[in-house]
Amino acid sequence: MKPAFLASALQLSSLILVATLFSKANPALSQIIPDDMGTESSVVNPRDANSESIDGGAVRGQNLFHSFTEFNVGEDRGVYFANPDAVTNIFSRVTGNDVSNILGTLGVDGAANLYLINPNGIVFGEGASLDVQGSFTATTADGIEFGEQGSFSAINAESPNLLTINPSAYLFNQVAPGAIANNSQASADFNPSPSFDDSYFGLRVPDGQNLLLLGGNVEADGGGLTASGGRIDISAIAGEGVIGLNNNGSLNISDNISRGDVSLTNGAKFSVTGDGGGDIAIAAKNIRIDSASTITTGIYSSLSSPDLTI
Repeated sequence: MKPAFLASALQLSSLILVATLFSKANPALSQIIPDDMGTESSVVNPRDANSESIDGGAVRGQNLFHSFTEFNVGEDRGVYFANPDAVTNIFSRVTGNDVSNILGTLGVDGAANLYLINPNGIVFGEGASLDVQGSFTATTADGIEFGEQGSFSAINAESPNLLTINPSAYLFNQVAPGAIANNSQASADFNPSPSFDDSYFGLRVPDGQNLLLLGGNVEADGGGLTASGGRIDISAIAGEGVIGLNNNGSLNISDNISRGDVSLTNGAKFSVTGDGGGDIAIAAKNIRIDSASTITTGIYSSLSSPDLTI
């Protein structure tokens, strides 16, 4: 296990950016504007009194693609993606110019993995939570590559090509990719699979699944991440490049790609502790861990070895 280390404090401009992101959110409503994709447009329908369902989209084999001009989840609201039969991956992109503010619950009505792509930035508020059965990725990449089949780009609103395989890479074409802020302190003490609960909070995926935050600077101001027995990947990218995606969901980042900063402050907690242990990988230029923030791994009923890579 490689020990975490403390690095120089992030620049004040990064903190100001996060405050700016929050100022655009309307906490009362979920603001979702689908792009016009003809018969394959995403459709927002009522799910119940407190949540909306995202239907429609473009199905390509095992993959379902959604496209939005704006995508925000309001406080105490839920937004759930419908999960058609045989779909194992749901990709949602934001092609507009605004940050996505996730202030309530983001979920999937099924077992598919969920990807949220917004190059402008993504903010998870204090009340944000996940309700998914698969893995979850939030990224400010410009798009996702699918081997030689092509890519799903958030820079334009064109219909996706025949992208039927698993994603192979994340594409960054910006000099300064958008930031990701995780400030979620919502209770996450639930049992997505037989395991244990230990006062978890923040964004949580089911045991053994992956949770990935990939963007510019990645900041957790009191925010939690939990993937018991699974994998957490946090990567800060400061420039252009292609980030490879391995078969196990981990990232392959070239040494010549500029990296940004990762910070955990005010009691932030990242944990993969669980049956069989788990893995945490952090790729950044500077890593700041202070104010009682923690990164935890551990094993409860298996002889596997957890791994922390920084």
